[in-house]
Amino acid sequence: MVRQLLDSRIVSTPDVCGGHPRITETRIRVVDIAALYNKANKSAEEISDEYNLPVSDVHTAMAYYFANIEEIKALLAKDEAFVEQMKRNHTSKLPKS
Repeated sequence: MVRQLLDSRIVSTPDVCGGHPRITETRIRVVDIAALYNKANKSAEEISDEYNLPVSDVHTAMAYYFANIEEIKALLAKDEAFVEQMKRNHTSKLPKS
């Protein structure tokens, strides 16, 4: 039952949000919900209000996050490696402050 809920509300598609798991029919990534919940100490209700989501979607995103934390960490590491590679290969045209 829980797996069906996660599978119906959380999707990953390669061409949307870099393939990161996200809430169905949105561009709101599971990792973004988790960051607000874990690091910004926002409640599910606050996140729900901020993103105009049902509270149940916030809870579902967090359940998915905890059930797949290694997969999500690997996606974040891949993103960070890409950013570092881009920094090494391309010089910024913005003035240094």
